[in-house]
Amino acid sequence: MEALRQDDPRRFGRFTALARFDEGASAVRYVARDLASGESALITAARPELAAVPVFSRRFQAEARTAERLAGGWVAPPLDPGDTAETPADEAEPLWTAAGYVPALPLAEAISIAGPLPERALRILGAGIAEILSRVHAAGSVLQGLAPGTVLLAADGPRLTAFGPLGAAASAEARPGGQLSVRLGYLTPEQIEGKEVSAASDLFVLGLLLAYAATGTTPFTEGPAEEATRRIAEDEPELDAVPEELRELIANCLAKDPDQRPSAGTVAAELALEGAAGLARGGWLPEPLAAAVADQEARVLALEVPEEGEATAEAGEADAPPAPEDARPVDAPALRKPADVAAPSGDADPGNGDIGEDRGTTRFLNTGPRPPQNDRPTTQLALPHELTAPRAPDALPAAPPAQPAAPLALPASPVAPQQPGHTHGGPAPYPAAALPAGPAGPGGPGGGPMVSLPLPPAPAPAPDPAASRRTLLTIAAAAVGGLIVGGGSVAALGSGGTAEATDDKPAPKPRRTLPGQAPEPRWIYAHPASESSPLTTALWQDKLLVVTSESQASGVDLRTGKRLWQRADGAKGQAALAAGADLVFVASPTEFLWLSPKNGKVVHRVRYTEAFEDLPGLSVGRLAGSSGPVIWFTGSHTVVEKAPKPKKGKKKGKDKEVVEAYFFAYDIVQRKELWRTSVPAGRDPGTPAYRVVAERSADVLVRQEAASLTAAEVKKAKGKGSVRSFDQKTGKLLWAKQYGAASLEAATTGDEDGTLYAAVGQDLQAFEADSTKPLWRVEGSEDSWFGTPLIAGPLIHTTERSRLVGAVERESGRLVWRRSTEVPGTGAAPSLTLSGSEKTLIAADAVQVTVFAAADGERLWKFQDIGSADPKGETVRASYRALAFGETVVVQRDRSFYAFPVA
Repeated sequence: MEALRQDDPRRFGRFTALARFDEGASAVRYVARDLASGESALITAARPELAAVPVFSRRFQAEARTAERLAGGWVAPPLDPGDTAETPADEAEPLWTAAGYVPALPLAEAISIAGPLPERALRILGAGIAEILSRVHAAGSVLQGLAPGTVLLAADGPRLTAFGPLGAAASAEARPGGQLSVRLGYLTPEQIEGKEVSAASDLFVLGLLLAYAATGTTPFTEGPAEEATRRIAEDEPELDAVPEELRELIANCLAKDPDQRPSAGTVAAELALEGAAGLARGGWLPEPLAAAVADQEARVLALEVPEEGEATAEAGEADAPPAPEDARPVDAPALRKPADVAAPSGDADPGNGDIGEDRGTTRFLNTGPRPPQNDRPTTQLALPHELTAPRAPDALPAAPPAQPAAPLALPASPVAPQQPGHTHGGPAPYPAAALPAGPAGPGGPGGGPMVSLPLPPAPAPAPDPAASRRTLLTIAAAAVGGLIVGGGSVAALGSGGTAEATDDKPAPKPRRTLPGQAPEPRWIYAHPASESSPLTTALWQDKLLVVTSESQASGVDLRTGKRLWQRADGAKGQAALAAGADLVFVASPTEFLWLSPKNGKVVHRVRYTEAFEDLPGLSVGRLAGSSGPVIWFTGSHTVVEKAPKPKKGKKKGKDKEVVEAYFFAYDIVQRKELWRTSVPAGRDPGTPAYRVVAERSADVLVRQEAASLTAAEVKKAKGKGSVRSFDQKTGKLLWAKQYGAASLEAATTGDEDGTLYAAVGQDLQAFEADSTKPLWRVEGSEDSWFGTPLIAGPLIHTTERSRLVGAVERESGRLVWRRSTEVPGTGAAPSLTLSGSEKTLIAADAVQVTVFAAADGERLWKFQDIGSADPKGETVRASYRALAFGETVVVQRDRSFYAFPVA
């Protein structure tokens, strides 16, 4: 962390910059504060010279959008920027984002303070990052945003701060003509061979990052720098210094063949089966790092708004920072002295390979000595020409080769003071994009041909038909090392020419070859953006997906995903049940409808005013449940209760309105009421919300949702929930019982044998329904509670707020398996769905869909629709839903529906 420099911005919307946090090739990060609220923020501001390039601006915003969609857990949520001042017409529009400030150290800096991380910290670090990668890969996307500078170590776990190639770039430079030169920080074997990157490429880089965190260096750095690409492509990694328990996993990540690398979900599970957050409880950082994080937090709290003119100690020196270490040609003398050679006092002598500290800044936090590093950094490599893939036969005509740009300085440890025998730049643990091979020539050192890497689109799901998006294209080319981006296009340079692309061509379809990724959907349906968002969705006879909204009901063919019809009569409807073999039943706010599944035409309709003539003004609530042709629902209406006749000499009292509520059973095939029974009215407006938790031969067991209880009922219950039994034939209330300490909000379900399963505190408990006798108890995870379980034959599938999903035996309560969905943080417990064969369990929450083998809990795949990559696209916050039929599960998120094959 450094004091602000004279040319640094002072305001970002409602935030005032206090200090530089660190800087990268494409952006500078600042610690800032909202002086009105006291809220601290971490601002990422694009470098002005890059922000002026249109294609950079689009990409920066797209990566920021990805960060927003991945927010939560190990990704800090974005902050509202507030009002921003208008930019003068002759200046470039500033590009910046704001996220909540979390006291944390960049990984490279943490290694410089305390050396390699211990095994437990490595597990938490790797599991946390793998959990993020798993979310990205579930959408069929690639992150390409990993580097020691993009990973922060906070007190409660790791944080990721870059979400694409720009954020993790080793260098970036604006070129004439609206072009952008970007060199990525890492190489993988497939990139060296000129192949397309995939999710497996992220896993290779994760392996490099974990090896670096475990040893302070990377597995391919030994030997001449110009041979580093050959070592990456051919040599086995050197992992002797990695803890033995983690060596095999990291080696698997570093497999040359992408298909042999594990999925991100597998890595997360092997490192921390119950999730990084669970393993990190009670602290995870070594004492020196925990102290450094606490010290940073204290210093940030103590930061005051700098006055103009006080940003730098010596402006002249700040304007001329020392030359970056990786700007030297490969064959230059090593910049780093051996650790045991003391540097002379006073200013460092550049000729001796030292870089003097920039005295134009004020530094914070004494971070201590750096670990030993290799003498020859691999942040710049010469690529042998034979490793460059041949030019595609249909490539466009060659253009004059562009001259390579000098890499920008990227200090890996910006807060560290200069230590004897070490350079200012900090460790450079990864091979960066290759510099040109050959002798120095025009345009800088090494003026030979440049090897390039295409820039992939920002992480986004495989097709999101609900939103229009502009996609930055990648042209397939012989590509390793850097990329050149032009206005409105991305052009990958081959070894002697250029290729061009335009924004309006479709992006390459992502490959799905790794285990753990969702299979290709059978079809995708997008609910039209011109219509209101779906309210309810249901499956009819395994043939039709019925979607209702504020404006209409729609029918979608389950074989093809094509919409067959829409009907305004079904607006705001619910259910969509099978009424016999040839009609679709929908309950609207004013009537029951029976629709034709072929064209949506109304075949029958029963208005509530007609069906329940003796209950004028009846308001029907949400359906409580259904079984075959029978539905159960609640309703209420208001009656005027006349005041009693007054006593002689007294005034007559006022009449008053009273809400009467009922519980109904109705046959939707015969279209007639079976019974009704009077029940206590609910909270205003009066209709209680019931849910059938079990159907038995003689009765149905019902829970009332706590939110619909009146204040008097809540007080009477004393915090405990109850279950009511209604006779199946007559609707008579048989009994109401409480079960142990199960609360009003406790998730509850039951089976046909008369057993109830309820969340009690942090545990799941089974009771005899009729006697309330406890049968068994399953302990839950700390600081969590169970959601509604799902009964499946001899098993009960469980779900917890801590994002754990499992299975227990119905009879004994023995735990069969328990797995994490690997969604960081906590939230509502995932909702559970079983496939038609009951072999596959689908868990859906607000972040993703996770699919397990129901028998043993094997994590099969995940899916996440990140949404539109367009910075101006709508942000979708709806939770996922899953509806299963046969060998298909339909996954819904707001307007988008995906039909995936399942066992």
